Amino acid sequence: MAAINDLIRQIEDKYLRDRLQQEVARLSKQKKFGLVFEDHIPECTPLYGVAVRKGSLVAVKGEDIRDVYFVSAISDGRAAIVNKATGEKSERPLDTLVAVAQFGEPIFPSLIPIDSVENTPDSNLWHTLIEADNFHALQLLEYLYPKQVDCIYIDPPYNSRAKDWKYNNDYVDPTDSYRHSKWLSMMQRRLKIAKRILNPQNSVLIVTIDEKEYLHLGCLLEDMFPEAHIQMVSSVINPKGSARDGFSRSDEYIFFVMFGECTPARLPLSNEWSSSAIVSAQEKTDDDEAEKSVEPGWTSMMRRGTDSMRTDSPNLYYPIYVDPATRTIKEIGTSIPMGQDRAEEIPGLIQVLPLRRNGTQGRWQVGNVELKNRIQQGRVRLGRPTAYGFVINYLPDGEYAKVVKGEYTIQGYADDGSMIAYKKELGVDELRMPPTQWKIASHNASENGTTLLTSVIGEKRFPFPKSLYAVRDTLRFFVADKPNALIVDFFAGSGTTLHAVNLLNAEDGGNRRCILVTNNEVSDDEAKTLKKQGYQPGDEEWEKLGIARYVTWPRTVCSITGQDVNGNPLKGEYLGSEISMCDGFAANAEYFKLGFLDKSSVALGQQFREILPMLWLKAGAVGKRPVLADGELPDMLIPESSNFAVLIDERYFGAFLAEIEARPDIEYVYLVTNSEDAYREMGSRIRTRNVTQLYRDYIDNFVINSRRI
Repeated sequence: MAAINDLIRQIEDKYLRDRLQQEVARLSKQKKFGLVFEDHIPECTPLYGVAVRKGSLVAVKGEDIRDVYFVSAISDGRAAIVNKATGEKSERPLDTLVAVAQFGEPIFPSLIPIDSVENTPDSNLWHTLIEADNFHALQLLEYLYPKQVDCIYIDPPYNSRAKDWKYNNDYVDPTDSYRHSKWLSMMQRRLKIAKRILNPQNSVLIVTIDEKEYLHLGCLLEDMFPEAHIQMVSSVINPKGSARDGFSRSDEYIFFVMFGECTPARLPLSNEWSSSAIVSAQEKTDDDEAEKSVEPGWTSMMRRGTDSMRTDSPNLYYPIYVDPATRTIKEIGTSIPMGQDRAEEIPGLIQVLPLRRNGTQGRWQVGNVELKNRIQQGRVRLGRPTAYGFVINYLPDGEYAKVVKGEYTIQGYADDGSMIAYKKELGVDELRMPPTQWKIASHNASENGTTLLTSVIGEKRFPFPKSLYAVRDTLRFFVADKPNALIVDFFAGSGTTLHAVNLLNAEDGGNRRCILVTNNEVSDDEAKTLKKQGYQPGDEEWEKLGIARYVTWPRTVCSITGQDVNGNPLKGEYLGSEISMCDGFAANAEYFKLGFLDKSSVALGQQFREILPMLWLKAGAVGKRPVLADGELPDMLIPESSNFAVLIDERYFGAFLAEIEARPDIEYVYLVTNSEDAYREMGSRIRTRNVTQLYRDYIDNFVINSRRI
């Protein structure tokens, strides 16, 4: 601009000079420095489940969602419609139309329960999968968790192929000159809301991307989050490389947007994380892995592989009695005779037997006398609780020999008597901060992404899933010291993030909760086949093949239960731990679909059942989600296993107050009243600060899709 101004000053004609200066000044005000892109028409939303009525805005199923029509009349199963843009009139069968919401039109959401998996009934850890367009799901999360999220991890579409991602229900052509602007518009609208759910004092936004959009994404992040500290890491995900124009791509990029006091933690890392390390999958062996461990290689006391059945060594089937309160081994029983499944119970103790997750009887690695000796040596460690009691680990002879030789230093002993030992060269005081280039063998997306996913849910159902261990390691730098972190992934894809969170929890005893959001789109090839068969989006035959129902949720269920989609135990152990895949995880999960209420058709006060799941989520998803039976609503709702209470009829406030005062576990209270004075008066008498007013027309609390986004 300086050069242009210099040239203008050389113009002798004052009138022309002034006019040009005015125009340049006007253009300068419009010019954005740094990130420059055009905003594009926001996405339309099909509202499956909302009845089409006279006056509705609709689109034709299977056609461009942006072609919006006004329903002028309905008769005999057909609708008279008027194109909103052109005014053209036509007529369509009612079942070929779907209600739509344009950007800025209020939408009243509900959460429709689809399925759940419960592997630990007594646990308060409930993860959530929401099937929805993430733009609307994020708006709901803003109401539920404003400034409360500790970590957002997303792997958005990379905008690298013709069938990579959709904008307004259409795949974006790679030759489209506005493809980058469309992608940035899509990301910007979602990141605006994401910023509002992150804890500004201490949280992180993590975004993975490849070379097609990393420059644009970097500029967008700098533009949107000037107060944050932003770093980028290069991570090798495919050592062999994938074909691109020119060089083969072997890595991708990870942006870390850190807010407030957030910073990556120093962690005990192997030499593989050093800046000079070059470790290939071919070079890595089990022995190498043990050598790189911070601790010696503990392993399961239960025999695996050959000769691992009870019948192979009957004398090695005996009970180990554990005190669950102190998490210590109290007694070692004798061998149980064949034909007898269990030994005599000891009051107050849990009898642990070498039982597999599928119920088959195995055997221990060593006999009961040898086990007692190893306990005295500090070579037996109590692991996480399981359905059959506890995981029991021991230090094999080879690893114990390394301790004796001084390769590991004994730092002390745990409460259960097991030794705490670390390698001398990487001890407790020698934690590491990795460089910005990661070359970690376990981050290979082929072996630990695609292959692992296929082993869990069967045939290849999802292209290019992330390595489970890449996601786990990435998260660990920011949630290692946050055992109760809330983690959100609104581009959930195959569900790797929730899987990684469960693995982290199993490794360190954390209780981190994960919320996944994904749509239920089918692949392009599947869509073509389904259309030929006469199906449309919203049909059951179509929806069951969508990503949420066909990939994300099956993976969630299988990884939690420890069984594949056919009910067979998962094989192998998670890398870097003694955790068997077949043991599953001590966690539970709920699967919801984001639904939409038709406000005009819902009588006052009749939406409570529809919004009850949202109240449960807002209270932290503690305990099993309460369900109300059909019929008249109660005066109040105080679920036994949850941490929230709802006063539905304010006339019963006195009794309600007495009930919640007798429940010190109640942390969230919802009061249904249209009176601000009544709300304030009742709220002042309730001990918890988490008191929320619910209007009698409940859906007004949850309206989304406002133009402020």
